[in-house]
Amino acid sequence: MNLNKFISICILCLFVSCQSAAQKKEVFKVIKTDQEWKTQLNDLQYNVLRSAGTERAYSSPLNKIYEPGIYSCAGCDTPLFDGDHKFDSRSGWPSFDREIKGNVAFSVDYNIGMARTEEHCATCGGHLGHVFNDGPRNTTGKRHCINGAALKFTPTKNE
Repeated sequence: MNLNKFISICILCLFVSCQSAAQKKEVFKVIKTDQEWKTQLNDLQYNVLRSAGTERAYSSPLNKIYEPGIYSCAGCDTPLFDGDHKFDSRSGWPSFDREIKGNVAFSVDYNIGMARTEEHCATCGGHLGHVFNDGPRNTTGKRHCINGAALKFTPTKNE
C-alpha cells in the first residue's frame, strides 16, 4: 500500500470515529444550569437526576405505593410511568413493566463494567434508572428499575 493511500485511510478512520454516537449530545426541551438544578432539587434528587447516582435500595417511600396514579419526573414534571404498570420486583426500587411511550429516552452505560440500558427523562435528560429483561413474563418482560428520588407520584381520583 502506498503512503498516500495509507494516510487517506487514516484520515477517513479519524473522521468516522469523531462522528460516533457517544460524542453526539442530545438536546432536551428543558435545559437549566447546574446551579438552577441545585436550587430546584434536593441533594438526593440532584445526585440521581443530574449525576446518574443511585439511591439506597428500599429507601424510597414510593417503593411500596400500589395505587392508581402517575409517576412524573421530579425535575420537570413529565409523566413517565403509569401506576397501573407498577409491580413489586423485590429489588428495592420502584419497578414498572413499561414506560409512557415517548417520555422516556434510552442509552447504554458501562458504569459497572458491563452494558446496561439506562433510562432518562426525554424532556430534561434526568437519569431515572435502568431497564432489564427480567420483568413479568405475562406482560412485557421488562423491569424498569427506577430511583424513587427521580419521581413524583400523583394519585388519580377514583370516579
